[in-house]
Amino acid sequence: MAANTTAPTLSFQNISMQFPDGTQAIADVSFDVAKGEFVTVVGPSGCGKSTLLKIASGLLNQTSGQVEVDRSNIGYVFQDATLFPWRTVKRNVELLLELHNTPKADRGNMAQRAIDLVGLNGFENHYPKSLSGGMKMRASLARTLTLKPPLLLFDEPFGAVDEITREHLNEETLKLFQQERFAGLFITHSISEAVFLSTRVLVMSARPGRIVASFDVPFDYPRSPELRFDPAFAELAGHINQSLRGAHA
Repeated sequence: MAANTTAPTLSFQNISMQFPDGTQAIADVSFDVAKGEFVTVVGPSGCGKSTLLKIASGLLNQTSGQVEVDRSNIGYVFQDATLFPWRTVKRNVELLLELHNTPKADRGNMAQRAIDLVGLNGFENHYPKSLSGGMKMRASLARTLTLKPPLLLFDEPFGAVDEITREHLNEETLKLFQQERFAGLFITHSISEAVFLSTRVLVMSARPGRIVASFDVPFDYPRSPELRFDPAFAELAGHINQSLRGAHA
């Protein structure tokens, strides 16, 4: 899948972030994410990976540097599904449409499309308490997709589910990526997950976080689950692991 690198959807230019208590979270970070690119950032705990997402979305303002992004329609998938327990799946998925004043007559069809995309059809009238962890994350992802955002930010969304569910969610995320052609910025601690999903993997150093390595992922889409057992997959994961170990130093 070719990326349009001439028109980045998100551009970080020499971004640094220092918190009021003096903690320097990230320092001089620069990279772009274009439509059709899925960029994953890995790095040690506390290196500022999630801070990058918050800056991209406008939840935080960087200390220095420049961010170029249209914040009028950004999808943000959090670590927790953050569903309202008193709302059904469909009503949870409709939430962003309500907040954006989408006409009530249009919400149902738009929410249903997103529910179908993530494979939750048949569960529209279920409440969160009756859903598995993986299904809750699918509902959260569906809610994000309703407005068809050109940029999706993923903050370790699958870290709390079991490994098999995580692999299934990775595969479904790739299907969505191919269908919707969004620009994706994904944060994870899993090197395997990073390689399986991404067009490019960035490695951050320990705090203050800097980009210390970039790896292009050469595997074509669609990617089958068997890719995880390919020797070339293991080789690339090994190189990223080696770079990450150096980043901890």
